[in-house]
Amino acid sequence: MPDLKTFHGSCHCGAVEFEVQARVDEEIRECTCSMCERTGFIHLIVSNSRFKITKGEENLTHYKFNTGVADHTFCKICGVKAFYVPRSNPDGMSVNVRCIDGYPDLPFKTVAPFNGKNWEQEKSIRHLSQD
Repeated sequence: MPDLKTFHGSCHCGAVEFEVQARVDEEIRECTCSMCERTGFIHLIVSNSRFKITKGEENLTHYKFNTGVADHTFCKICGVKAFYVPRSNPDGMSVNVRCIDGYPDLPFKTVAPFNGKNWEQEKSIRHLSQD
């Protein structure tokens, strides 16, 4: 993967930290699903090979609903969801760009909002978790 840069991030209290490798022109998405609208999640979807929890995995708790495919992870201490396994890319990881150090001055390319309420009818974003 050309021009990958490592970005670091965390939950609000710092009990959970992670790193993600991404291109500086990576596409990010705002989603309109019921979960993302309520939490303000901005998606950077990457393959599992480009994501690593570096601290505090024991401080994570999980939440699944509807189909149970998406695995929403939250810090047990501060409640922030910094990343999770998305239903649209169950073999990858979606990182909340707002939880990456340096936000909002990151170089990612913002894409129009993603219709997460009806994502099955939208253009596939399945490729985002592929290297």
